[in-house]
Amino acid sequence: MQRHHFIRGLLAAAVLGAAATSALAQTYPNRTVRMVIPFPPGGTLDTVGRMLAQKLSEQMGQTFIVENKAGGNGVIGGDAVAKATPDGYTLLFNASTFTTAPMTMKSVPYTVTKDFTPVALVAKAPLSVAINKNLPITDIKSLLAYAKARPGDMKFAVGSIGSAGHLSTELLKRAGNLDYLIVPYKGTAPAFQDLIGGQIDGFVDPILGSLQYHRNGMLRVVAVTSAQRAASLPDVPTVAETIPGYEFYSWYGLWGPAGLPADIAHRLNAEVNKALASDMREKLTPQGLLLTPGSVEDFVKFQTEDMARSQKIVTEGKIRVE
Repeated sequence: MQRHHFIRGLLAAAVLGAAATSALAQTYPNRTVRMVIPFPPGGTLDTVGRMLAQKLSEQMGQTFIVENKAGGNGVIGGDAVAKATPDGYTLLFNASTFTTAPMTMKSVPYTVTKDFTPVALVAKAPLSVAINKNLPITDIKSLLAYAKARPGDMKFAVGSIGSAGHLSTELLKRAGNLDYLIVPYKGTAPAFQDLIGGQIDGFVDPILGSLQYHRNGMLRVVAVTSAQRAASLPDVPTVAETIPGYEFYSWYGLWGPAGLPADIAHRLNAEVNKALASDMREKLTPQGLLLTPGSVEDFVKFQTEDMARSQKIVTEGKIRVE
């Protein structure tokens, strides 16, 4: 008899808990929401995050304030969100390095798949394969021929160890069966400077970084890493047109702490999708971004598959942050 009372009590508690969660989602948000971006202001991540925060503020009637909490390759900001109360008032907006950095670092104080709740995939950023303009390379076919004729001689920059550009460069090396030197830089600006100056031969990085240099004739973008050609570079072929199956993106997403109520996650997801259908599309598509509305479940599936592929590249390439 006592067991029956106990079970009924559990069921009643579950019903009350679900009702409380639902009521919470209906009144959410009723105060300022903090969106943590774990890198300094400036750059594509910050630009997209601030644009999204502004749209969510307009749509949901409460302020979404951006807090740049930089340090530790994004770990400090990520850890602050992981430790926050899972009530929807502290969120993380980050790039795909959030999921790959722990694969390359000695220790990180959280586990991406256990300590965070995926909310929405916001945008994918195809990368560009940029080459020094003085080299006789105009496409991936001529890049393969040039590199194979000079094994070990070509130098490709990476903006930071374990970045999307680094993983994409490593994937190109393996997919094309190439032998070139990967040179780490502290940021993309010095890498582009040396690429233009001829100290290095190639650089794979999100399209936005190379777009103006390419248009001004300061370097040559010979391919993009997306499955289809980029709207901002319609005349530039994809890597996959020469190496079938090659595809790689940097991407941007929104997360909450683990335990974020499903109702709130789905409410936020719907509002993000609404924002992506607004003038955000017109503003960000010309910059080489692919806006990606979808469900929470779509994001979970995408993140799981992307992390598995990235882990394979990191393991095979022995990519480690020293």
